[in-house]
Amino acid sequence: PLEERPLSELYSLWRLAGGDAETELRKQGCLRAKPPICTLPCIVLLEGEELGQKKDTVFFYDDTVVLLPTEQLCQRLKGMDPSLYYPLIETGQNVPPSPNSSNDLSSTAALPVIIREKDIEYQLQRVILYNRLLEAYPYQKQRIIHEAKLDIPPLYRAHIWSALLDVQGDLLREYEAIDKETPTPTDRQIEVDIPRCHQYDELLSSPSAHAKFKRLLKAWVINHPHYVYWQGLDSLCAPFLHLHFNDEASAYACLSTFISRYLYDFFLQDNSQVIKEYLAVFSHLVAFHDPELTNHLDSIGFLPELYSIPWFLTMYTHVFPLHKIFHLWDTLLLGRDSFPLCVGVAILQQLRTDLLSFGFNECILLFSDMPEIDIQRCVQDSIRIFCSTPQSSTFRAHARPGSQPQDPLGMSPVTLEELKTELCPRISAHDLLGMLEMSRRDSSKLRLLVIDVRPTDEYQRGTIPGALNVPPGSGEPGQWG
Repeated sequence: PLEERPLSELYSLWRLAGGDAETELRKQGCLRAKPPICTLPCIVLLEGEELGQKKDTVFFYDDTVVLLPTEQLCQRLKGMDPSLYYPLIETGQNVPPSPNSSNDLSSTAALPVIIREKDIEYQLQRVILYNRLLEAYPYQKQRIIHEAKLDIPPLYRAHIWSALLDVQGDLLREYEAIDKETPTPTDRQIEVDIPRCHQYDELLSSPSAHAKFKRLLKAWVINHPHYVYWQGLDSLCAPFLHLHFNDEASAYACLSTFISRYLYDFFLQDNSQVIKEYLAVFSHLVAFHDPELTNHLDSIGFLPELYSIPWFLTMYTHVFPLHKIFHLWDTLLLGRDSFPLCVGVAILQQLRTDLLSFGFNECILLFSDMPEIDIQRCVQDSIRIFCSTPQSSTFRAHARPGSQPQDPLGMSPVTLEELKTELCPRISAHDLLGMLEMSRRDSSKLRLLVIDVRPTDEYQRGTIPGALNVPPGSGEPGQWG
């Protein structure tokens, strides 16, 4: 059955089994080491052009065929259950467990995602399942979403992200119709930003990647005339270019859809109102989940404006390296546009001990050089925060139209001045009634206290069962009893 799998799957599994193409090419004499001093040019012009450098022969076309040894791969997979290669997806039946050195593969699913991505037997199971689901997209989109909540195999991450973003249509025709050659006022800034964007990555630091970067960013700017180029857009583009390196049209479609879904109106010429509202909601969310930390940061004057704008404007791509962004966005793409706010709260909670002991200057230094963040813990904490936050508490007037539920008992827009003066988030009547019903069914899962601040006479005429009456001017909270 292994012979029936696509070549891309086989090569990916071969590498997981310990295969190294460069090593095999060196064994056959196709790659030869060259002393670095022999690669230096004779002349380097001020414009950066290099002269007198002999072209390395390894870049010449070579029709030599090198057979990669597959014995180790076959040995690793010979004990796999043959039924694993033909998963049933239409009946709703899960992929049957397969022996993994006499252990059930289901136990591997409980391991950290980094370990799962290196486990060849587990990856074989996942890529086979996702291959079938992607072939049935969009019919099987809900099943793709369900499986993505567990993990996403690196081999099919590009296609799965496209599915999660609902990227469809004649992408190549739409992309080719955009003028990416005519000079624009933003070209200079784009050319300055690209050489600084994730240059530790071998793929994105290549000249070919720089050219693709420029075309993608120019295409987005040209095709969105109501927006402007802001620094950080190149970082947003990086994950999609890395995954769709040989498919610029898909990379562009993913970038455009991602921005419209999670960064709606963030790239306006005057985005101050959008950013300020986003930061105010973020402050409320931090206060809701960690009031002690909020009080401390407010007391030293360390406000979100000082550290979190690059987080949200780049969806953390300016903060984390690509391998962490992939794992973070695997989950982010499953959530609503409020999920990035929860990620920010999770980061603060991971740094909580240091922040509570630091003053203003120490906090500035801490965020100027972001310390190591456990991305898996961050993702799990973000999910917990997201699930425990009432949806109405993340309401934004500047959110994408249609992204927030319309309900007579829902939230109404609040002025930015009101948001900034309030210390904690509001909650809609719809969410309150839902939480009351949940508390009534099982009080052990939800502890809820309703405080009625109306005058006593109105409170006595009618109130929510169990509500505590604290009319204005009734004293300090400690005197409520």
